Amino acid sequence: MLDALYPWLMVLAVAAITFFWRALGVATAGRMKTEGALLRWVTCVAYAMLAGLFTRMILIPTGQLAEAPMAVRLAAVAVAVAVWWFVGRNVFVGACAGVAAVIALTMAF
Repeated sequence: MLDALYPWLMVLAVAAITFFWRALGVATAGRMKTEGALLRWVTCVAYAMLAGLFTRMILIPTGQLAEAPMAVRLAAVAVAVAVWWFVGRNVFVGACAGVAAVIALTMAF
């Protein structure tokens, strides 16, 4: 009987932990200076992690991305950077454009 409940208990535990951190964030967000050194550092770390992830995906891809030639991956990066620049440095839009470029170029070649 416990074996059948184990996955549900894990889901509930993970949900409780997630909501705890979200509640803590809501409770402390109003008290933080948005231009403070701590949040600038967190922003820099977040962008550095994103850049590292993208670099790893380009140079050392895994799964189906590994089947795409390096030229396709680099062309997609060029498209992503160009879109990022022209839409006002929006990282999400640039990343989506890069993904779309990889898909389109891979299908074309």
